[in-house]
Amino acid sequence: MTKNTLFIIIFASLFLWLLPVQSALSLKPPPGMAPEPQRVTEIQVFKSERRMELLDKYGNIVRSYRIALGKNPVGHKQFEGDNRTPEGKYLINARNPNSDFYLSLRISYPSAKDRADAKKRGQKPGGDIFIHGMPNGKGWMWWKYNTKSDWTNGCIAVSDKEIKEMWELIADKTPITIRP
Repeated sequence: MTKNTLFIIIFASLFLWLLPVQSALSLKPPPGMAPEPQRVTEIQVFKSERRMELLDKYGNIVRSYRIALGKNPVGHKQFEGDNRTPEGKYLINARNPNSDFYLSLRISYPSAKDRADAKKRGQKPGGDIFIHGMPNGKGWMWWKYNTKSDWTNGCIAVSDKEIKEMWELIADKTPITIRP
């Protein structure tokens, strides 16, 4: 075997070995979405601990946040105006970049069961439950709007920096489980 043949074999082997690596490095996620290893496939909320976890497809915690809840946080949301955050399994079903709060992700409350339960009691179940940032234009009221106390009407609040991060990590139709 000549030196030229050996050189060509080594060069071709190296090229073929690096080709898949280069192809994998050139793959990019769609604009505004996180790379696949960080993509969130499930959200878990632990109301009593004031904690929200974002999980990947393997169940690993990607992010964890301190949260604020509705002003009446204990128990499942029963009716419109009770200031409770719902409990149960829902989906992220919309996003609002023009919210009264710095970005918001809509939770699919009320479910059919929530509506039926409220109807049995002769009440409206309420709605418009979101994960959102702080109120727009009220950053100077840091003592009132933060994640150290419960202040929403039933939503889940995080800091503006955190909702921005969540906006990029969470896709629509991501399941969310809200636990007591």
